[in-house]
Amino acid sequence: MALSHLRRAVIGLVVAMPLAAGMQVAASAAPAARTVYFDNSQAGEFAKAWEDAAVVWNNSVKNVKLAKGTAANSSIKILVDNGWPRAQPGRLGSGTVWMGRTAVNQGYYVPRIATHELGHILGLPDRKPGPCSSLMSGSTGGVSCKSVPPNAAEAAEVDRNFAGSRTAAA
Repeated sequence: MALSHLRRAVIGLVVAMPLAAGMQVAASAAPAARTVYFDNSQAGEFAKAWEDAAVVWNNSVKNVKLAKGTAANSSIKILVDNGWPRAQPGRLGSGTVWMGRTAVNQGYYVPRIATHELGHILGLPDRKPGPCSSLMSGSTGGVSCKSVPPNAAEAAEVDRNFAGSRTAAA
């Protein structure tokens, strides 16, 4: 009798183990974040600032990742000129951004400018006037503002924008 119970227990474990392992794999196999490529080859002296801004966003959100690409595979084109920084968003995760030397020459913080302009490509609007703690307050944070990361609400909005959007942008 005891052997029969032991056999049933062993058979039950043999059947249950793959099922449990399969459920564990399914739970940990979350979809990858959408990768959006940027081309900063025309960003002049500010090329590294855009790479750093991508790192800030990558550390702040989970549903989208920014990666350096080429002109051929990028949905974000990054330029530099003597005007004011700006963004011309296309569909979500695409568009053109400019690092304008006017703001840089006035003393605005370059890492904040780059991160702010990428925020527009990720679907965020300007929120002016606003405090320095709000990345999307832009220039209204003031020349002395050195706050670069998006606040929790801004990061959550980007994650909502890209929820269910787990394919590469081109």
